[in-house]
Amino acid sequence: MADATVYFEDIAVGDSIAFGPLTVSREEAIAFAAEFDAQPFHLSDEAAAATHFGTLSASGWHTTALFMKMFVTEMQRDPGRQAASLGAMGVDELRWLRPVRPGDTLRGTSEVIAKKASQSRPEMGIVHSKVTILNQDDDAVLTMIPIALWRTRPV
Repeated sequence: MADATVYFEDIAVGDSIAFGPLTVSREEAIAFAAEFDAQPFHLSDEAAAATHFGTLSASGWHTTALFMKMFVTEMQRDPGRQAASLGAMGVDELRWLRPVRPGDTLRGTSEVIAKKASQSRPEMGIVHSKVTILNQDDDAVLTMIPIALWRTRPV
């Protein structure tokens, strides 16, 4: 029953979703940085060589956007889950733990760590999840705690 709507009430602490993989290309990393985070170490190996990065690294914001791409792709595979998702209120504890390099293959997990019914909006609930993005070596490159809104079951 993959298309049955997954409401706030159906989500339990400990539920998790795996998503990815996605390989980061050099061209995409440079294009993203050129438009949104044009720091030299995101744009060329030569500039990165003069920093602690040593070689070109993707912007942390690019890595965060790649999380969203992988996560939404996975959510769209389950129309019932996608139907109840109402966006997010923000992100807590965003951490870029190690550089993401062109050629890295990323994948991730999102585990529900807390949930509560909205006091002011009974048609929705609030879900906190712990997201971890790993590279091909199983090294964590990003962690964060999104604060998502979920539709409650109609009465």
